[in-house]
Parts: sequence; C-alpha cells; structure tokens
Amino acid sequence: MSHSVNLFTIGFTQKSAQKFFDTLVKAGVKRVIDTRLNNVSQLAGFSKKSDLEYFLNKIGNIEYTHLIELAPTKDILDEYKKNKSGWVIYEQKFLQLMAEREIEKKVKPDILDGGCLLCSEAKPHYCHRRLVAEYLNGKWGDVKICHL
Repeated sequence: MSHSVNLFTIGFTQKSAQKFFDTLVKAGVKRVIDTRLNNVSQLAGFSKKSDLEYFLNKIGNIEYTHLIELAPTKDILDEYKKNKSGWVIYEQKFLQLMAEREIEKKVKPDILDGGCLLCSEAKPHYCHRRLVAEYLNGKWGDVKICHL
C-alpha cells in the first residue's frame, strides 16, 4: 500500500521567528506536527505550544498538532542529553521505540502529507525528526522528505 507523502521537517533553534515562519509559509506547509516531548518549555519564546499554535494560524494559516507518540521517552532523552549515551545508542533506542509503538499504524499518512515535523534541533542530522521521517518512509514507501 503506497502513499505519496510530502513531509517536511524543521527545527526552531538558531532561527529567528521571522525566518522560522517565513520558511514554513514559503515551503507551503499545511500543518506543523510537534514531535517534542516537552512543548511548553521557555526555551524559545515563539515555540511554546499555545504561542506556536496562534502564530502558525495567524501568519500562515497553518494547523498545529502535537503527536507525543513521535517523541522519544524521557528516559531515552535524558540518557542522551546527559551524555551517558552517544547518538548511535539514542538512534537505536528511538528506532526500537517507534517499532514497538507501531507509529506507522497510529499516524495517518494524510496527517503527514504537507506536514512538517518540528523539534528543537537546528540541523536534522542528529535529530529524531529525521529518524521519524526515514522510519515512516521505510514502512510506507514514497515519503518525500524535505528538511527545511
């Protein structure tokens, strides 16, 4: 069963609000899918859930949804952040978590089509949003991934 899905990913750190929102609008993103475990932190003013939802709607008529099942667990995150484990271990654990959760069955392709996975990391390489996108492409096939 093949779905053609256009999926974007973006991180909000090291971007001004203007650059962040302009990038989403220019790319034609329909919906931002928040994949953070904690989306209410004070880390970046405009990225707190309630603010983000408001700005996306006002600036770009873009929907907002938070899919906690696409986030790592606190344990996996803490272990990685506190530098006990490197990226390779984090990646293995997160891939295993997605497989256990069977996210490919829980998340509908039409929610992701034209959607943009959001997390905090500036670059996609060491970031779980890339792992989510690649995992789903592996399960569904025909997911076109564009890192903004």
